[in-house]
Amino acid sequence: MWLTAFLDHPRAVAAAAESFWAAATATTPSPDRGEDAEFATLLPGDGDAHLRVQRLAAGPAGVHLDLHDAEPRALADRAVTLGATEVADLGHVVLRSPGGLAHCAVPAGETRRSAPVAVDGGPASLVDQVCLDVPPRLLDAELAYWCRLLEREPVTSSASTFLPLARHDDEPLRLMLQRLDADEPAVRAHLDLACDDRPAEVARLVALGAREVGGGPRWTTLVDPAGRAFCVTDRDPRTGRRPT
Repeated sequence: MWLTAFLDHPRAVAAAAESFWAAATATTPSPDRGEDAEFATLLPGDGDAHLRVQRLAAGPAGVHLDLHDAEPRALADRAVTLGATEVADLGHVVLRSPGGLAHCAVPAGETRRSAPVAVDGGPASLVDQVCLDVPPRLLDAELAYWCRLLEREPVTSSASTFLPLARHDDEPLRLMLQRLDADEPAVRAHLDLACDDRPAEVARLVALGAREVGGGPRWTTLVDPAGRAFCVTDRDPRTGRRPT
């Protein structure tokens, strides 16, 4: 299934956030669309887009998912039987997962996965993963929901806190669930970039306006100009796998 990640942020920080992500991913923003010019797509140099932006009237910056299907109404109905809550049918169907994560069922169309990019001869990188940050009490229900809705199984991981789901080679985004240590009101999401030189990629993103805030043995956590967290990871941007 084709997944699109939406970068949601307040209008007050939209210009800085969208300029950052366009430069970070070597994409070109599309013309604005929507009744209030609230949407735009980040167009890659090759392949079909899998990143879009939404300018919010209010609320914090975050990430939500679009699920593309030939019959989005039928997909939404199935999601509800699996535990989702329907919020609205606007031609696309707005849903919330059992843990409260916003996602939409939308028409299909995209088919060609874009390639990693290396800006000015720098490291190759690609936004290729959406990580769901899940409070412990919500993990079982959230994992069961996404596995059944996407018809995927978890991939074996060396860390029990990370539960990636299988991704087909022609799909742009993998979904991974991360069990949080502490409780939170609802599931939230962040983007992960795969790259072949993490220190160099982190330095490039910091120069574009990101701020480094932490990390682990195989990832670095940054925040973008909207204050939204994301991670740069030691994974092959072509396959999504960790280097051997």
